[in-house]
Order: sequence, then C-alpha cells, then structure tokens
Amino acid sequence: MAGNAYQQMVFINLATKDIDAAKKFYSELGYTINEQFSDENTASVVISESIVIMLLAEAKFSEFASKPIADSKVANEALICLSAESREAVDELCDRALAAGGSQAKDPQDFGQMYGRSFQDPDGHHFEVMWMDPAMVQG
Repeated sequence: MAGNAYQQMVFINLATKDIDAAKKFYSELGYTINEQFSDENTASVVISESIVIMLLAEAKFSEFASKPIADSKVANEALICLSAESREAVDELCDRALAAGGSQAKDPQDFGQMYGRSFQDPDGHHFEVMWMDPAMVQG
C-alpha cells in the first residue's frame, strides 16, 4: 500500500509459563509493559512504536492457537530478530538479557559489516540481535 499513511504494526504472540517472571525479564531489558493491554494472563511488551510482544499464559495462548504449544526450551518455534543501531547496542541488550535470567542461544557472529548475538528468554524463546553497517543496507 504505497503512499498510505497507515503505520502497520507487528504483534508477536508468545506463550509463557509465568507472566510475572516474563514481565520482569522484559522490563529488565528496558522495555515498557503497556498495562492497558495487560492482565493476569497477558503482558503487552512495547519493543517500539510498531513492534509489540504479547506474552500470553499458556492457557490463554491455547485459546488463540489451533496447534499444540511448542516447548521452546527444546524446540524452535521461531527466531525473532531485532535490529540494533550499533555493535555496542547489540552487546548491551544481550548482556542485559543474560543478567536478567536469559541464556545465550548461540555464539556471537561477526562478519565485519554485520554483527549479531542471540539470547533465549526464560521460556526459551530465541531472539537474534543484529547490527548491519548502514552503508551495506544502502547498497
């Protein structure tokens, strides 16, 4: 829809075993919990103006899902990639994730013009955090 002023948003819905622990983890990463869209079964985590992670207690998640919930600690359900403005920002977010109770998902990758690290949240959801040299993006 070229020329449309509508700002499309992305809502990533993830099942969690413990809403309170999940809210604490994402808050410690520096993200805001939107209380207007949160309750005892749901936490709305604002990543940016256009990206929101909706954490749903497993029973609540099952109301929306047509298939069983994957055990994200032993199987990949998705790889969620977040961009970062610098190599330092990649390290900062991943270090905060580890300090907040997350775990390293795989070894850092450094390709010179691209740099990335990854972490898993306490439920095992896999996040990639990457920086790419702006000159590379421009072609």
